[in-house]
Amino acid sequence: MDLNNSTESTVPHFEINTSSSSRRSISSSQSRASRGNSIREVTLGDLGSKPVRYGSRGGDSEGLSMSQKEINEEDARFVYINDPVKSNEKFEFAGNSIRTGKYSILTFIPRNLFEQFHRVAYIYFLVIAVLNQLPQLAVFGRGVSILPLAFVLSVTAIKDAYEDYRRHRSDRIENNRLANVLVNNQFQEKKWKDIRVGEIIKIKTNETIPCDMVLLSTSDPTGVAYLQTINLDGESNLKTRYAKQETLLKVPEKETISGLIKCEKPNRNIYGFHANMEVDGKRLSLGPSNILLRGCELKNTSWALGVAVYAGQETKVMLNSSGAPSKRSWLEMHMNSEIIKLSFFLVALCTVVSICAAVWLKRHNDELDYMPYYRRKDFSEEGEPDNYKYYGWGLEILFTFLMSVIVFQVMIPISLYISMELVRLGQAYFMIQDSHMYDEASSSRFQCRALNINEDLGQIKYVFSDKTGTLTENKMEFRCASIWGIDYSGGNARSHSEEVGYSVQVDGKVLRPKLTVNVDPHLLQLSRSGKNTEEGKHVYDFFLALAACNTIVPLVVDTSDPNVKLVDYQGESPDEQALVYAAAAYGFMLIERTSGHIVIDIQGQRQRFNVLGLHEFDSDRKRMSVILGLPDKTVTLFVKGADTSMFSVIANAFNMNVIRGTESHLHAYSSLGLRTLVVGMRELSATEFELWQSSFEAASNALFGRAALLRKVASSVENNLCILGASGIEDKLQQGVPEAIESLRAAGIKVWVLTGDKQETAISIGYSSKLLTSKMTQVIINSNSKESCRKSLEDAIAMSKKLKTVPGVSHNSERSSGAGVAQLALIIDGTSLVYILDSELDEQLFQLAGNCSVVLCCRVAPLQKAGIVALVKTRTSDMTLAIGDGANDVSMIQMADVGVGISGQEGRQAVMSSDFAMGQFRFLVTLLLVHGHWNYQRMGYMILYNFYRNAVLVFVLFWYVLFTAFTLTTAINEWSSVLYSVIYTSLPTIVVAILDKDLSRRTLLQNPQLYGAGHRQECYNTKLFWLTMADTLWQSVVIFFIPFGAYWHSTIDVSSIGDLWTLAVVILVNIHLAMDVIRWTWITHAVIWGSIIATLICVMIIDAVPSLPGYWAFFEVAKTRLFWFCLMIILVAALIPRFLVKFLYQYYYPCDVQIAREAEKVGNLREHGAGEIEMNPVLDPPQR
Repeated sequence: MDLNNSTESTVPHFEINTSSSSRRSISSSQSRASRGNSIREVTLGDLGSKPVRYGSRGGDSEGLSMSQKEINEEDARFVYINDPVKSNEKFEFAGNSIRTGKYSILTFIPRNLFEQFHRVAYIYFLVIAVLNQLPQLAVFGRGVSILPLAFVLSVTAIKDAYEDYRRHRSDRIENNRLANVLVNNQFQEKKWKDIRVGEIIKIKTNETIPCDMVLLSTSDPTGVAYLQTINLDGESNLKTRYAKQETLLKVPEKETISGLIKCEKPNRNIYGFHANMEVDGKRLSLGPSNILLRGCELKNTSWALGVAVYAGQETKVMLNSSGAPSKRSWLEMHMNSEIIKLSFFLVALCTVVSICAAVWLKRHNDELDYMPYYRRKDFSEEGEPDNYKYYGWGLEILFTFLMSVIVFQVMIPISLYISMELVRLGQAYFMIQDSHMYDEASSSRFQCRALNINEDLGQIKYVFSDKTGTLTENKMEFRCASIWGIDYSGGNARSHSEEVGYSVQVDGKVLRPKLTVNVDPHLLQLSRSGKNTEEGKHVYDFFLALAACNTIVPLVVDTSDPNVKLVDYQGESPDEQALVYAAAAYGFMLIERTSGHIVIDIQGQRQRFNVLGLHEFDSDRKRMSVILGLPDKTVTLFVKGADTSMFSVIANAFNMNVIRGTESHLHAYSSLGLRTLVVGMRELSATEFELWQSSFEAASNALFGRAALLRKVASSVENNLCILGASGIEDKLQQGVPEAIESLRAAGIKVWVLTGDKQETAISIGYSSKLLTSKMTQVIINSNSKESCRKSLEDAIAMSKKLKTVPGVSHNSERSSGAGVAQLALIIDGTSLVYILDSELDEQLFQLAGNCSVVLCCRVAPLQKAGIVALVKTRTSDMTLAIGDGANDVSMIQMADVGVGISGQEGRQAVMSSDFAMGQFRFLVTLLLVHGHWNYQRMGYMILYNFYRNAVLVFVLFWYVLFTAFTLTTAINEWSSVLYSVIYTSLPTIVVAILDKDLSRRTLLQNPQLYGAGHRQECYNTKLFWLTMADTLWQSVVIFFIPFGAYWHSTIDVSSIGDLWTLAVVILVNIHLAMDVIRWTWITHAVIWGSIIATLICVMIIDAVPSLPGYWAFFEVAKTRLFWFCLMIILVAALIPRFLVKFLYQYYYPCDVQIAREAEKVGNLREHGAGEIEMNPVLDPPQR
């Protein structure tokens, strides 16, 4: 069946569909509702040995298994109400003091050093420094050799100490906050850190909960308390918590409250709590709705009383206070391989020196006693002279090798690590300050939460995106309704919208909904006509269900007009908010909610409905229900839920025409991209209600298996329903989403959308967001068994290969790196993924997805999202990015190489778990194509430049050793050797890596194909490394041998020629850097030329100190013309080959970036648009 929008009827379509996804019959809906029980357990290497579940019910299954375990004596915590001494008698529970700091004064130095020495390079430099302390190996001064490592360790330690000081300061403020605690039947102020488990605490409105506590009573007569959990999960909507009726009327100041709470041990599940309470001889069950968690704020409730059950580090918020998993950038991981190569090269140099020294010692063995500068014999004492500091031929060779390691140690650049940290910090600053990524709607800036993977943003190949709240705004608006098989969608016309909305009079004040809704005029007229007609009765029941079947809390908000109040509907679900606002617009206005009743104003008449029972939504049933006692003394069940779950519980005798009409309208709404819900009801007889009530109470008080029993009770009553109709809610696309996806695909990035929405809705959003195009052939897989999945995948793979060879199908029709696969779009549902991810079929899925440029996964569970990301990560070396806005996206965000959180309507769980956070999906284009490109290009160049900069110095030292009898003496002053990587050359490379831009923002955005440079690894690869080393070798030869030849017959001393080599190296590496700078700023000029001047000043100061070797050497040699002539010749001779190679390469073999840069220079970008600049294809790297 064609599921495409009618406007896209020309799309080539191929559907592999073993279960229709559009108009499902009752029987097929029942079969689908019963599926999805498969759970896959896969152990991923980067997650340790902990199994990861990728089934469609993984999350619920874990929660269910917890509730099914009876709390036995060993696994329970006993809390005696109002008796902290007895509560802590057997086991001393944690106090309420928290500590987020990592260090103490005593542990800071050892622990910080232990953490820093996890970097193998630091251990290498520590060994070098220790070797240099031995008298036999002392090449440099003992203090000087420690300075570089000590400097790097100190800078990092100071940063860590400051961060930890801020954590300790925050802890101190938190621990010293005050709370009202019951002491001797009176409430007294007590510091948070002194609160103990078992104590009764009184919380007033707008105060923060100091610990996890079971709610005993509130100022509300029905025992309800309203909480804002923004500090816990980021959600600003109010949540409701309830006190048990048995403790509600107890007054602690007048009577002693006592009892026993038997609860589970502390765990990090913030949505679960399993316990029971014994009060006055009764045993009561406690659940998540009876506990207040630390960090939440009490709202719209004057006061609340609770007993502390978890304190301090054992509270759920503290147990969840771990950050996102540590990630390392691709460049840093591959840099290690280059460091290993340099290490082998260093060993080779040291081996050469050792072998040459061994040969030299053998040849000159008879001359060593009296040879100048060697003098093996010691004649200072009478008698037979002894060998002076000579340890024999074998040990001398060993010492020569170790001394070589010390002299050539800078081959491994220790300064590179701290330079990378500083560069990432600078890059993060400019990303945060970028006004193009500032979201005015939420007044939020871009956040850089992980500083160690900035450069990975320039190499992303796969983007995995959530839909709701990420591509869309997650601001729901009621658009249309189908009631009793009749479609009411006239409200889509703005001309018929009712701007003022519905309002009521209460105590002389006008109450009006905060938001207005576009209404259908005919439906509005029917809703006002009452329930005298059959059609009016259906409309009445439908909107009554929308107003009552929810967990929305109405809050009255003041306005500038004292006679007008606004009703703000607060709830956890934006869908529920939209439905309640819609009911209010049609005259069914929810005014009041307590735990026992609700008040709804129906067309000007206030009616009270008793809430006899509520079954909240869960992912197994996919529906929620409420049982109301109506004013006419009847009992009615109202249910709303997904179509797949609702059509399976319809009464057998129900009107099939209504079902067909409703299904048809559901399909039409979904094709428009609307979110749909089906609404139903049934009246309960007295017998049915009593049976339900007894079952519900038994399930609620069960000591184990409570969740399963409550689900069973709900399912037993949610049947034989009468379908009232369906609703269509619009979730609009965010601004700029279609253009963003188009740019990402043009950049060679594959975009996969993973959503929990219906397939039709996802496809519609795919078209409107330009993810799907009319040129694509859709491959749709909806299977209900493993074998049908296998068959579907095999057919789809064969078809995809066949399409590639079909005449007339142009594989180059789209300007993207994936041009050869631009014609296929894979659409697959979560049920199929259960069977695929549970077996060897995942390899076939990846093969099929690799042939597609777009993948749409519908009806997927949170852990399935992570499973799909893992599917790609484990089979390719491509970089992955996941972006989402809700708690259901956290696992996906943490699984990807780069995780991006959207500051949206669903709270901040995604932001808190992400590496980067921003306000809108469209900012992803700027983040990747602009900052990602810049960061990758700069960091790749900086790493290679650091290798080159240090290797030049090492080669100069190596050539000198070859001409000094392999004695490992150095011409370059030891202070200059230390300052080389700290002052002489470090600052320019850091500044350039932060500020330089190879291309302008405009060019990068106009030509997304330029992003392919990161895919092709143009800025950092093995070829570039060896070319850099070859250039380094040539430059070192020039630096050493030109002065060596010029001064061959002179009497110049070692210090003087050493100063010449020092200046030559520093000036050369800085001019080398200057040749590669593209965008000059005054800061760049200052650091490059300033470093050269600083080097000259330092050399002069060092040679002006009488106690140091080479006193006044520079001042003498600088007087000669030969000195300055050598410097000039060195610079020209060293850089000419590099200049020629760059010119020839860029002229005959230019890359995309060089072409675009040239176009920028000549200013003809407007004449030669993005479509006329021929770009290189981005080739897919080989699979792992």
